[in-house]
Amino acid sequence: MATPNELTAMRRAIAISAQGLGTTSPNPPVGCVILDRDGIPVGEGYHLRKGDHHAEVNALTAARERAEGGTAVVTLEPCNHHGRTPPCRQALIDAKVSRVLMAVMDPTSRGEGGAAVLEQAGIEVERGVLEQEALLVLGPWLHSLRTGRPHITWAYTAGADEDDGDQAAKLRGTYDLVIRRNGAIEEGAPGGHGEGTFCVPLHLADHKPQQTLRALAEAGARAVLIEGTPNEAARLLADAVDRVIIDVPQTTPSARPTAVSGRLLPDGFSMAAIQPIGRYVRLTAERAAQSVSL
Repeated sequence: MATPNELTAMRRAIAISAQGLGTTSPNPPVGCVILDRDGIPVGEGYHLRKGDHHAEVNALTAARERAEGGTAVVTLEPCNHHGRTPPCRQALIDAKVSRVLMAVMDPTSRGEGGAAVLEQAGIEVERGVLEQEALLVLGPWLHSLRTGRPHITWAYTAGADEDDGDQAAKLRGTYDLVIRRNGAIEEGAPGGHGEGTFCVPLHLADHKPQQTLRALAEAGARAVLIEGTPNEAARLLADAVDRVIIDVPQTTPSARPTAVSGRLLPDGFSMAAIQPIGRYVRLTAERAAQSVSL
């Protein structure tokens, strides 16, 4: 069972993991917090981009010798293979931590898996700690692995015929790729994925949604944002959209209905969150059931 301190650490790890959204792909956005023997946080880290140190190594670097005998709290099962960086499970073993808590198990883990190797080294392992909360960040990455295509979000301002303003623009940096109103495809955080690890498709495949989805996936994208009111990309990939984010202009306490007072959500979507943001109310809706894959 996780202690209150460990649960707090996991929520902190989840929070900082989100700072890797838009830059870590094709790797997952992961966060890690190190607690010392007394349960005091002594280091934290997250994964920024492929080729850079993983979350566990960054957290251990900050904790230094205080990690020995302590606990590593990580949002995803530590990796178990040599890639561009050494396996994180070995870094935890070498740091002599006594306990590892993980939220989500890694379906890409090689061999026995990082958790099993940690246990074989005598380290206590807790699985599934705040898993559903960690999926708020890791969900799109896992969705992409499961379906073979990126998780697709469509964001627009209700009633906007041209420029959607800066509300949708603020979302860009948390997505690998953004498809603009005119069909241009851009990196959500320009240059954020680093050199040689990510490529941006030049254009959409005309009238070929599956080919477009495949090109986005092969680019390394795990999360893609379609930006703007109904446009070519939104129509082309309509059946593949997993989430819609709609900014609805605020109104007065008593007002006559306007053109945007009608149907706000596309068919097949259910409201998941509502939040006032500036001059708008932001509606977030999820597709009830999604089976579109490559």
